[in-house]
This record gives sequence, C-alpha cells and structure tokens, in this order.
Amino acid sequence: MNLEELQTLIATGEGQLLEFKRSGTAHLGREICAFANSLGGRILIGVDNDGKIHPVMPNNNLHSEVQSIARNLEPPLMVECEEVAGVLVVSVPASRFKPHSSSGKFYLREGATCQQMNRDEIREFFYREGLVYFDEKTNDRFNWPSDLSRAAYDELIRICGITPALDAEKLLENLGLLKQRRMTYAGSLLFCSTSSLVVPGSAVNCCLFQGRTTTRILDQKVYDTDFLSNYQAAVNYLLAHLNTAYEIGFERKERLELPEGALREALLNAMGHRDYRKPGDLQVHIFQDRVEIVNPGGLVGGLTLETLGTRSIPRNPLLFGMMHRMNLVEKVGSGLLRIRQMCEAYPCPLPRIEADADWYRIIFRRIEAEKPTAADQVGTKSRPESRPESRPESGPESGLESKTAQWILKALETQPLQRAEIAKALGHGKVSGAINRAVKELLNKKLIEYTLPEKPNSRLQKYRLTEKGKRFVKKT
Repeated sequence: MNLEELQTLIATGEGQLLEFKRSGTAHLGREICAFANSLGGRILIGVDNDGKIHPVMPNNNLHSEVQSIARNLEPPLMVECEEVAGVLVVSVPASRFKPHSSSGKFYLREGATCQQMNRDEIREFFYREGLVYFDEKTNDRFNWPSDLSRAAYDELIRICGITPALDAEKLLENLGLLKQRRMTYAGSLLFCSTSSLVVPGSAVNCCLFQGRTTTRILDQKVYDTDFLSNYQAAVNYLLAHLNTAYEIGFERKERLELPEGALREALLNAMGHRDYRKPGDLQVHIFQDRVEIVNPGGLVGGLTLETLGTRSIPRNPLLFGMMHRMNLVEKVGSGLLRIRQMCEAYPCPLPRIEADADWYRIIFRRIEAEKPTAADQVGTKSRPESRPESRPESGPESGLESKTAQWILKALETQPLQRAEIAKALGHGKVSGAINRAVKELLNKKLIEYTLPEKPNSRLQKYRLTEKGKRFVKKT
C-alpha cells in the first residue's frame, strides 16, 4: 500500500471494515477480536477519528506489540502489519477458527464499533457459524418411548434396509438420534406423530392461490406428521395442483409442467436445511404464474447467494445424514446443481433464489400457466375443483374469534416477537389488519402480554405468552 492508497482508504471513513486509532494499543485486543469474528477488516494506528494522520512509526516495539496481542487471543490469530507514511496498517482476516475471545470475552464488529456479545448473542453466533447444531440437541418435548411413532420408525428402517429385529433403543442410539433415553431434535422430526408438538413450526403448509397474489386462497393443506410423511404429502399436493399435459407418441406419456425431480429436490433442501429454531411453518405456495417454496431461516453461516451450489454446509447434519440413508439426498450437497440440470434438460426456466437473514425462497416460473400452448388446450388434465380447506376454524370451542389468533399463539410459543416478526412467521409480507385485530383480541383475553408494559407504543415492543396463554396453547 502506498500513500495515495492509504489516503483513499482513510477517505472512506470508519465502518464495518475499518477502524481508526490515533496511537497506542489500548483496547486493540477486543478490536482485533471483533474483526476476526465478523468480516475481517483493517485498523489504522496513527489516524484520528477525523481522518487526520498522526505518524506513530518508526516504532519497532509497536509492530511486535500488535502481533503479541493477536497471538494472545483465544484461539491465537495471525495479523499482517504494514507501515505507510508513519501509519501502522493492521490487516485482520475473517477467521476460519471462530469464535475468538479477548481476555475471556467475545466481541463482534457492528458498524463502526466493536460490541461485546451477551449470552444470547454468543449462542446465536455459535449456531450461525455452524459450531453448534440444533438437530443434535436433545428435545425435552419428546417423551421416550411413548411419543415414538411406530409406523414412522418401521417405514424408516424399511427404506434404510436395516434389520427390523434390532432393538429400537439401541439402534437409535447407534444412529445418534437417541442420547441417554432422550430423543434429539432430528429424531423428533423423523419419529413423531405430530411434528408441531415436538418441534414447533415444523409442519408443511401448502396453499393454492387464485392469480398471482396471496389475496385469495383456493385450497390449503397443513401436513403435520413425521418428516418423511410431510415430504411425501407435500410432493403429492404439488402433483395434484400443477398442470399435466399428454405427450403423444408410440406411447402416451404424461408430462408435468415443471420437472418433478427439481420440485422434490427443492422441497428436500428446504426441509433439510431450514432453521428449525425460527417460528413459522415451511410454505409451499402455488400461484397462477409460479411455485414458491419458502422456509424460515436465511442462508447457513458462511454461504452467500453467490456461493450457493458450490459449497455444502448443512445446517442440520444429523437430519441430513438420515436423509442420505433414506436415499433422499446425495452426500456431496449437489442439490442446487441437480435442480439446474433438471430444469435445463426439461427444458424450463431456471428457478430464482431469494434469501435474507430470516427467509429462504426458491421460485419456479410456470410457463404453461402464463401462456397456454396447444398441449395445454388439448389433452391436458385440469386441476380438480377444490373446496377451500384450511386449519380448523376458531370459534366457541377455542374461545378465539379468528384462526389468525391461534397461529400467533403458536408463533409466540418459542420466543417473544414484534408485530413485524409475527407477520413474517405467518407468511405475511407486512402487518395486516387481521394480525392487528388478532393481537388486540389476545391482549384483551390476557393470552399474551407486552414485554415492555410501561411503553406499549415502543418500537422495541414485543409480545409473549402469558401463563394463561401457555396453558391455552397446550390444550389446543
């Protein structure tokens, strides 16, 4: 780096990747730690907060002192130091060995500051970086062996080709699904009778909409049993509601408007890689012009939209391993590549992928639905007329006026949420009037309460279940 490059760097100002220090090494350990735990960055020693240079070099001891501070992190870290016009430029990499701590404390870079992580932030950091796996934890909601679905267990060992005579407890321990007579979350998903009772938000919600928006639901099914049954039911829902054309040749063949294999792969990716700690069911939405598969939880830590399909970082490795045993997925993590290959061979447009911190969405465009062809007009099986079907309506039996209120209670079962977060959990793009009315109803019935009761209109306001609300949820 030369003086001109240094001045250009200083001109960008302090931020996520850049820190100024006028002199010395006070607090340098936590600043290096914060950069290493985040995206990496540079620390310019010899530059004040206004971007003015105050040369600190040559100083032979300063270089060694910086390196010593980095080595004293836990685990130790190597940084690069370079002197430019009297400024020591300390380059800190985004570490591959996260998390690092300085003097026993963990730090993250947030904007232009380094922040010490609290307990919840440290836990979230470990999950996000793939250092702790949710599916390997034991689940207190699953009572062994009374909650074991024998039908789901028998089907799994049949598919995996495991000898049926083996003792179930010993077998599940050998598979890592049962630990000291406590079922893991992966095992809970595979062997439950009702998935949402043991892993809230693990059901698959399939909807057929009129037109291209979510304004009107024509048909809805919620599949809420074991993992394999939910998957098979969701696939059948797609097959039943997508158009099928006949190909006329030596033998008449049926051809789905989208490649079935690609839809299956996308659904398995969503079920296998979703963040089961996040509230909200996995959603399969069929519109006039597209099919969307949406699952809670953004990209796995270490992945970006650009690197999707080139690296395999399973969020739930224990569950993924069982999916591999059932021949549902390949170990190499080439799901997105196979989806692209199947769409190109069909041929049909490649799916679009959208993701943020909370949601992952894969979108297949329906060509026939947008522009009918001759094959669609002659010899096409139309969708059967469907009677709108949804979750059981609320009413006198539940004591609630709307089913939206029931869904909100379920979303709040795992953690307090703001109204916008409730809307996301329910699959809404924004807070609707129905959500506002349901929240008001739940507050009036004392089933939920404010987390900040003294500031009901605070922008930080969240809602949580009351003890009465917890009892209500258990009954419903």
